[in-house]
Amino acid sequence: MYRFLLTRQWVIITIVAIALIPTMIWLGFWQLHRHDHRQALNKVITASLAAKPVPVETLTSVGGAVAHDDLYRRVTAKGHFDTDHELVVRRRTNADDQVGYHVVTPFVLDDGRTLLVNRGWIPAPASQTAFPKIPAPAAGEITLTGRLMQDETTAASGIKNVKGLPDRQIMLINSKQVGALLRDSGDTSAKDVLGGYVELLSPAPKNGSPQLLPSPKEDSSWIGVDDINLPYAVQWWLFAACVPVGWLILARRELRERATAEQEKAAEQEGEPAAV
Repeated sequence: MYRFLLTRQWVIITIVAIALIPTMIWLGFWQLHRHDHRQALNKVITASLAAKPVPVETLTSVGGAVAHDDLYRRVTAKGHFDTDHELVVRRRTNADDQVGYHVVTPFVLDDGRTLLVNRGWIPAPASQTAFPKIPAPAAGEITLTGRLMQDETTAASGIKNVKGLPDRQIMLINSKQVGALLRDSGDTSAKDVLGGYVELLSPAPKNGSPQLLPSPKEDSSWIGVDDINLPYAVQWWLFAACVPVGWLILARRELRERATAEQEKAAEQEGEPAAV
């Protein structure tokens, strides 16, 4: 009765079904892992944003890395902006999904070390090769406050680190890469660049430009992230459970169709009307 399962068509169907089950189970666990990661990251962000600001030197060092638990931690720094070696980061969007640049300005601390500061977003000019006009930051010695961030990498961000860009334009904010770029440009202070960078919070720019980057809790991409991946995980596991059920339904339907065909054939051979 079940010899049809050995036909080429059904062998292929069975192999595909067997392959789909573990794949869908793995996808479910992958979504569950993403859910757990998002929850853990949200806890870090919530704790960091609620904590009191601390001097940036206490959480990072020259050539060092920003710890995961210090992400978005509010920090302070005292020194002055070095606009002569300002950079822009290409292909960044604002809250309205407009494509433009992020402005990265070296901030020289009182002890001579350099901190990279993301001052915010500006619209892209008509020319993608010319360096844009950027509103100047606060002049002289100031104390700024910002959110501490880890160095951007291609692996973490998915952004390709394109080479051969126009002068003073970059794709990723990476303290080691930017430090090397600044040294090549003749910035002697760039040999002591602190790891990571800071998203500026204050002092606020004049006339709102560059646009300060929103808090992660205000970013629309974070809305509901805790609720998305868990349902996806359950969905994949339900799909995995449906595969053998679907295979069985198809097999039984095939069996009925073959049995009906055999009855009709036998009836024709006997000269009797076929069964309905």
